[in-house]
This record gives sequence, structure tokens and C-alpha cells, in this order.
Amino acid sequence: MRAARRTGRTVTLRLRFADYTRATRSHTLDEQTAQTAPLRGAARDLLRAALPQIALRGVTLLGVSVGNLGSGHTQLALPFTADPGPALDAAVDAVRDRFGSRALTRGVLLGRDPGVEMPRLPD
Repeated sequence: MRAARRTGRTVTLRLRFADYTRATRSHTLDEQTAQTAPLRGAARDLLRAALPQIALRGVTLLGVSVGNLGSGHTQLALPFTADPGPALDAAVDAVRDRFGSRALTRGVLLGRDPGVEMPRLPD
């Protein structure tokens, strides 16, 4: 999203259970963003709410998407505060573009198998 200079407001979680029934849950943020933290937080909240159903029924597909896309220009909310989110996301993107997607990882993932990684598609 950041590479394409796009922002989004709605995070959607799609589930397909072991019996092949489907469920979709979504959450719309107060303002458009391309920052990692609020989008990841919304996705985690949706998944946390769905965990009882997943434990009961099993899951065969889990998908997360961001919708309600915008042009990348956002109206700042008052009060104006210094938020390191955009600068941090830009630095992470620059390091990954230059040195590859494995150059940086979260501390909790050190020493763990990263599993299947989704490829980043060109615009």
C-alpha cells in the first residue's frame, strides 16, 4: 500500500471453516492509514474475536485485506502529535527494498521458522 501511495480504512478478515462454510468480519478505522500498527491491530482484534469459532469448527482458509482505499492523502486529526509510525514504516520499507524481505524481522520471531511467506506483487 505504501509503495503504491494508497491508504485504507476497512480491515476485513475472511474465514473458511472445516465444513466449508464461510464468515467475513470487518472493522473500519476512524481515519485512513497505511501504517502497519493500526492495520495489524485491527486484524488481530478481528482474529481474536473469531478464535472461539475457529477452535470449535476448525479453519481451512484465513485471509486479511484492506479496503475503502484512498489516494494516500489523509486529513490529520487534532490534536497534532508527533507519531513515529510513518517514519518507522518508511525506514522499514527502505531497508527491505534494498536488502530483501528477510533483512528485518520482529524480535518475537527470532529463531522461529517464518513459515510460508506471501510474495509482494509489483504494482
